[in-house]
Amino acid sequence: MQNTCSRTTRWLVCAAALMWLAAGVCTAQSADGGERILIFLVRHGETVAADESDEPRNPHLSQRGRLRANDLSHQLKDAKIRRVLSTDLYRTRETAKPIAERLELTVDIYDQANLQGLAEDLLSRPGVSLVSGHSNTTPELVRLLGGDPGTEIDHRWEYDRLYAISVVGGRVETILLRYGEASVPLDE
Repeated sequence: MQNTCSRTTRWLVCAAALMWLAAGVCTAQSADGGERILIFLVRHGETVAADESDEPRNPHLSQRGRLRANDLSHQLKDAKIRRVLSTDLYRTRETAKPIAERLELTVDIYDQANLQGLAEDLLSRPGVSLVSGHSNTTPELVRLLGGDPGTEIDHRWEYDRLYAISVVGGRVETILLRYGEASVPLDE
């Protein structure tokens, strides 16, 4: 029961923050008259083990990862997302797919080797975007967008970060949220 309560609490806090952010981005202009930009960034969900995958370097999401992707879709369904982006790997595309399908959008593929170009593109497009990336690229993209990524993502177990980067009149704010079932550190 405790896990259900904490998951529900996490969802309510995240939903409230997302509604506040999306309402501000989609209904107001910045002081200089330009539209606001809101970018959500996530790391892909949990994957199948390398020894269980046909392609160990490009695994699919596990059942838990698919549940996380569906949780993301539910939490962001009212965030007025206009654009969904992903690297060209199964795990990131499968993380982005449920929200893209829900919103009748396509998943645009970006080159993870050109994060600077992606950041410039995202900052040039008003509205709301979602980017599905990796444990090493997501914090770096947050930095390139002018945000604060916080601590490094532990690639072994941390899948529940949801960054919200708000850009208004050149001012960047970062909100770090959590979504889906809580990620739990592996025993060392």
